[in-house]
Amino acid sequence: MNMPRGLPRFPVEGGCQCGAVRYRLEAAPLAVYTCHCKDCQRFSGTTHTLSMVIGAEDGVLAKGELHGFDKLADSGRTVRMMGCAGCGTKIWNVPLSSPEYLIVKPGTLDDMSWVRPIGAIWTESRAPWVEIDLTEPNFPGQAPTRQPLIDAWLAAHGD
Repeated sequence: MNMPRGLPRFPVEGGCQCGAVRYRLEAAPLAVYTCHCKDCQRFSGTTHTLSMVIGAEDGVLAKGELHGFDKLADSGRTVRMMGCAGCGTKIWNVPLSSPEYLIVKPGTLDDMSWVRPIGAIWTESRAPWVEIDLTEPNFPGQAPTRQPLIDAWLAAHGD
């Protein structure tokens, strides 16, 4: 099997701020994009978050315990937000309408130097000064499906 272009060798690891939670990603992500929804702005305290789509089977909890709560997202869908109970670091979300995926927060990776988003969602909610690359897939709200983002990621990193 060929290594995807520009990506590290998997598995890769990450964890929370206090070190109580550690996890492993067993395979390359399906996509990475920015999310500008009000929920992500409020949760992160900044203009947007990075979201990394992986297959649910590829996210392995290696140490500690994740605690979560269900949140009705701006999209109208319920998302289970999972993180460390001790320090509050959000590790990943489980979209309950698509439980075959995890949406990892790449800032929790030990090395995120290779992570570059290939698109954006909820651009209508972005801060007015945030520029969106119009050559990449972007959506004013929730993308109807993840496929355009996955296709763009594969075009950039496919093996």
